[in-house]
Amino acid sequence: MVIRNPLALRRLASHRDDLPGDVPPALCCEGITKRFGDVTVVREVDLVAEPGELVALLGPSGCGKTTTLRLIAGFERPDAGTVAVGGRIVASPERSEPPERRRVGMVFQDYALFPHLTVGRNVAYGLSRGSERRARVESALATVGLDGFGERMPHELSGGQQQRVALARALAPGPEIVLLDEPFSNLDTGLRAQVRAEVRDILRAAATTAILVTHDQEEALSLCDRVAVMWDGTVVQEASPEELYHRPVSPEVASFVGDAQFLPGDARGRRVATVLGEVPMTGTASGAVRVMLRPEQLRLVPDQEGMGTNGTVIDREFYGHDQLMRVALDGDVIVRVRLGPYGGIRPGDRVLVTVRGSVLTFAVASGGD
Repeated sequence: MVIRNPLALRRLASHRDDLPGDVPPALCCEGITKRFGDVTVVREVDLVAEPGELVALLGPSGCGKTTTLRLIAGFERPDAGTVAVGGRIVASPERSEPPERRRVGMVFQDYALFPHLTVGRNVAYGLSRGSERRARVESALATVGLDGFGERMPHELSGGQQQRVALARALAPGPEIVLLDEPFSNLDTGLRAQVRAEVRDILRAAATTAILVTHDQEEALSLCDRVAVMWDGTVVQEASPEELYHRPVSPEVASFVGDAQFLPGDARGRRVATVLGEVPMTGTASGAVRVMLRPEQLRLVPDQEGMGTNGTVIDREFYGHDQLMRVALDGDVIVRVRLGPYGGIRPGDRVLVTVRGSVLTFAVASGGD
């Protein structure tokens, strides 16, 4: 079997080095594959989540991330591979436990609250009847900061409060894992960052393992401990947010997880010649390469500092906390440069563009540009 995500299995083999005793991973997917007819939607995906870890499945629409979540939840059965929750195999081609027996909580994109039930009854839905039921509901609501909201109806709540009710319902049974499927996509832009931070804090406080499916790069990088990027049904890179952003495995991943631009370069050992001059690079290479540059890696020096110039600012976008300049280099190449909110550089100014630190390069495929 071809391992598409060897990092996940290396982490599985070594996870006991960092955890006490024989604590198994909260989630372990090995080689899971799902086909619908002749179309393979998920292809040999390996994914490991440790107890208390927040992991994002990040990718464009149609990449297979939601189907992967459904395989974990038990809404679909894999055609190959296994899913284990808390060290117990819950899915394989031969057998598949129903969702209610997997100790997995689910937060849906549209929250899926019952409009005719109170908040408390929504949270209680799916809990076994008994003396602990009320206490579990009250504890879950307290965990998400909604003490005293049990008798309210869903339509009386804001979007952010409804999101927290959905999370409380997922947490109430004490699941091994909480799965979140694009949970913030229905929120207004201004509310999204606030609710995202609240959900992260709730999951941290509850020491809950969570798998977040999203197409939003900022969401994945800011919320999660690790990010698994999915492309065409398989995981192409799994890493910490910092590693993923600074050392993507391909130009496609680089462009998807942030603002990336590429310049042609000629690599010689640990340095590469570019239109911006010769700059140090990460690792070694020889010959034609593509040089990845994040806008914040570039620096602008105004003409009046007497260092010479190599470009002209053609426009800028001001965001308050920072600004993005577009600079036409001498030679018709345009680069984007991200600066702080101050500096006094304006469109039309002549500037010197320089590179901060070392750059990441990608080999040019034979016959490529």
